Amino acid sequence: MKINCVWEHNGNDSLLYATDFIGAYTRGESLEIARAKLPQEIVAYLKWLGEDTSDNIEVVIVEEKDSNLAINDADSDVLFESEKAPLTSDEYEKLKALALKSAKDFLALYESIPNKSATAIAERKTFYGQVPRSADEMYLHTKNVNEYYFTEIEVNADNDGDIYECRRRGFEALEAKPDFLNNNVIEGSWGEYWSLRKLFRRFIWHDRIHAKAMYRMAVKVFGADKINNAFYF
Repeated sequence: MKINCVWEHNGNDSLLYATDFIGAYTRGESLEIARAKLPQEIVAYLKWLGEDTSDNIEVVIVEEKDSNLAINDADSDVLFESEKAPLTSDEYEKLKALALKSAKDFLALYESIPNKSATAIAERKTFYGQVPRSADEMYLHTKNVNEYYFTEIEVNADNDGDIYECRRRGFEALEAKPDFLNNNVIEGSWGEYWSLRKLFRRFIWHDRIHAKAMYRMAVKVFGADKINNAFYF
């Protein structure tokens, strides 16, 4: 199975994004490390989708972005060439269902954690502030990008309610725009370019980053049998 990837990097620090598996990614101190992690990520992603997995995975880099951002902390601003094309109604509905499934599964993981203020993660500061350490902090951080992401594509949204509900309402607001399937490329905050396709990737990618951290922390504190591994990490 060939996995087409976009490589975003800052020197040696690397992010690899699988273009055909929206939101699937790996990070590494080098391209080689990120590449070596990708088969495991794709296997987990396919299990999450309920699809058959493949043991023979070949990474093919189809696009590269040289960045000056803190790639090691998952700071990213890349817009894929493939994220500029208009969407069909069927494509949109499939991507929306995937983004909402990701939110629902993130919520299920969070709700399964017995003590949501417990942590086993050391304090660390990144480009966006202190790393979220407890399930509560990870959940709020992940949920509260909702307004920011939708605003970047000029859709009014909020962070009220749970992660699933606020994301669902954001898509309802988007669908009220008559031309939303045109997938216009928009210059958002800090000169970063966005599109609707990128919005889907960023939601699922961001969910996966913090779901992995939440799951690993919770397993360390409570044991795997207590935690809902909705993402098959």
